[in-house]
Amino acid sequence: MTEAALQTRDEKFRDPDWTAAGERRAQVPLDALRTLWINTGSLCNIECVNCYIESSPENDRLAYISRAEVSAFLDEIEREALPTREIGFTGGEPFMNPDFLAMLGDALARGHCALVLTNAMQPMQRPRIKSGLLRLREAHGERLVIRVSLDHYGKALHEEERGPDTYDKTVEGIDWLARHGFALALAGRTYWGEGERSLRDGYGALARARGWPIDVTDPAELVLFPEMDLRADVPEITTACWSILHKSPSDLMCASSRMVVKRKGAARPVVLPCTLLPYDPAFEMGATLAEAARTDGGMFASGAVKLCHPHCAKFCVLGGGSCSA
Repeated sequence: MTEAALQTRDEKFRDPDWTAAGERRAQVPLDALRTLWINTGSLCNIECVNCYIESSPENDRLAYISRAEVSAFLDEIEREALPTREIGFTGGEPFMNPDFLAMLGDALARGHCALVLTNAMQPMQRPRIKSGLLRLREAHGERLVIRVSLDHYGKALHEEERGPDTYDKTVEGIDWLARHGFALALAGRTYWGEGERSLRDGYGALARARGWPIDVTDPAELVLFPEMDLRADVPEITTACWSILHKSPSDLMCASSRMVVKRKGAARPVVLPCTLLPYDPAFEMGATLAEAARTDGGMFASGAVKLCHPHCAKFCVLGGGSCSA
């Protein structure tokens, strides 16, 4: 890359309102809060090579959120009659949070659907956790969906990302979930450049062989995530891009979702636009959903999100990625 190109790349995503080329930056207003994501904490039992949140057994930059803190947001949804139908839980590894089963049960008991993102390894497979999950499945059925991260249908590439001795344990967890009738989904990656049809065929063969009730042709049951690489040079999204790309701001996940995180040492959780920006304080929207809906200045315009981050461009707009169905 030439010196001029490197300078242009470094100047991108600096100004919340204007791109490096001097064009008006695109924004995404919140149409309706349909999904609220809860980050249960950044600690994880494994450390993946390309984890966007850098989860590991040591990374506690996002603290374990408590049941009471999650309940406060559920109370706000109910009090304000927000149209939130889904509560998503992500980490880190959610099943490491000691309050997780209780907060999951609270979300389901209030009538929400719940989506849990997990690696289905040892934290989920502890007897106490399995018993609790079975009780929740019995009480709430398909309103509880478990989405398991299986980065590739083949062991070698999955373990290239997740480390040795991870594939078989994850498959064991999926086997258990399938055997006990849980609503299941898988999340894979497109990191290795394999075409979508080949990937879906590979996952389909694995699912049939193991008896997993997953329709791999359904994008909600097999989610294939585009990669996020902050080192890559990606274009900025301008207001003109919507018509050029034949997309609408409503297509992006920040049009219908927000995420709650609890930073280490913080007195209370904060609301962020989405699951992809867990650490940048510039994207904090406030301590309540009401504050987030009207936050203004910097990266926001009366609650709308300015697409001033490489992930906004590569993952969401150009990659078509979304953490929700």
